[in-house]
Amino acid sequence: MLYVDEEFTEEEAAVLRPYFSNLRGPVFALVNLPEVVKGALFARYSRSAKSLRRLFLDEFVGNLDLAGDLTNDATIGLRRAEELYERVFLEYGDDSVAQLGGVHLACEQASNLLTKVLEWGRLMSYLEQSTRYIPYDARLGGRYRYWRDPGIMASTVGARYVADMDALFDTYRKMLPAMMDWARERYPKEPADSDFVYKQTIKAKACDAVRGILPAATLSNVGIYGSGQGFEALLLRMRAHPLPEARQYADLMLHELRKVIPSFLSRVDRPERGVAWSRYQEDIRSDVADVAYRMFGAEPPEPRPAVTLTDFDPDGEDKVLAAICYSSTNLPEDQVLARVRKLSPEEKIAIMRAAVGERTNRRHKPGRGFERTAYRFDVLADYGAFRDLQRHRLLTIDWQPLTPQHGYEVPEAVAEAGLASHFEDAMARSAELYDALAPHFPEHAPYAVSLAYRVRFVMQMNAREAFHLLELRTSPQGHPAYRRVAQEMHRLIADEAGHHAIAEAMTFVDHRTYDLERLHSERAAEQRRTAPRI
Repeated sequence: MLYVDEEFTEEEAAVLRPYFSNLRGPVFALVNLPEVVKGALFARYSRSAKSLRRLFLDEFVGNLDLAGDLTNDATIGLRRAEELYERVFLEYGDDSVAQLGGVHLACEQASNLLTKVLEWGRLMSYLEQSTRYIPYDARLGGRYRYWRDPGIMASTVGARYVADMDALFDTYRKMLPAMMDWARERYPKEPADSDFVYKQTIKAKACDAVRGILPAATLSNVGIYGSGQGFEALLLRMRAHPLPEARQYADLMLHELRKVIPSFLSRVDRPERGVAWSRYQEDIRSDVADVAYRMFGAEPPEPRPAVTLTDFDPDGEDKVLAAICYSSTNLPEDQVLARVRKLSPEEKIAIMRAAVGERTNRRHKPGRGFERTAYRFDVLADYGAFRDLQRHRLLTIDWQPLTPQHGYEVPEAVAEAGLASHFEDAMARSAELYDALAPHFPEHAPYAVSLAYRVRFVMQMNAREAFHLLELRTSPQGHPAYRRVAQEMHRLIADEAGHHAIAEAMTFVDHRTYDLERLHSERAAEQRRTAPRI
């Protein structure tokens, strides 16, 4: 049994059936629900240990008047719509039609390797269950929540895989309450804080400290909203992916999506269309890997800082200023740029100040002129931090395979709590299991790697995206691991690229450190909850 089926009473099943495309499998679509309800469900999903269907029963049904929805039938008019689609899309090749139909799809019991595959596409929306706010000590169907690949389980290393994975989760389960005890002693409750705010903050601090023990095989839930075109592209990538879990999961997704938007996915498994495209992707990935191994396989990595600015335009600030002014003139762009280069420093500052304006919060973003220059960073950070940064899909991000090769750091909180030896034992077990898997299961071996191990990845972004990423990922509630990455990116933009004006415009980048990262955010959330409704 690869996935644990949910159990519902007959009464619960009757409530769920009109709104979910199936009641047992790990992949299912939401139908016949108002858009605001589907959005709220997915938002709550990322902070809950419950499955989406259980969450719907426990926290949503009682507050919703859904009686009228029982008369809705998602299949009404489907045949006529499909006939129209066949004529427009297949006959005329109008791919834009497939951008206009969307689906909310729940993807449960997916490993932390698979979630990165699911979240690759730029033009889709994702919410993933968080390892920062949800303890992973609970079992699912009597077993710890990690992926048990059929190939591994049937092999000679299957028994060891289960034993070592269970041991990692045992360590996590034992360390979590110990870290919470340490955090309560280290950070006493402030009189002004409610018990709820304090409890949530302490739990987040403990989860942050021990999440690095969890292996990449750890199961997660992902909510996805996307157009038919987005899902088609995702499925074609997944069907070409070297990870068996990804290819198997693509079949589950295709089955459920065809219950809702069948015509939009008609090309996925056609031999001359989707199958040929997936085979093309598979071939070029294999060929590139072979060439790269021949040319670079024997070369050891040179030492580098955790964050390296590998590419930028020294003339970037002048180009941004020209781009800012361009739409307010009637001049060719090269003429605007030539004029900008002759301006005095004071005149350039005046343009920048006008373009940035009075930003009262980080959501006030300057315009597209800031897309005129870009930065490329090579980053070496723990896989847990990478998982959060990878969610910034509008920039360009690519990553190398996850291995124990780049080492790890013991979190300061774990060391201060006197639990470093337990953490280090878990890291050693993770690395040894990886080494046991790699010769026989090279694609599966990363399942064994704990989230504390570092992975190397590249991020390329324009200055406008840098505003969004750096201000968000340095906010006080952020995890210390990715806060350090974003802070260093900001410093490099100013000091190494020399783009001081652009860096200074990012007024909400926070270079301070915080002991209880979630405290301010939990206080603000409680204020919103208790504020009188107007």
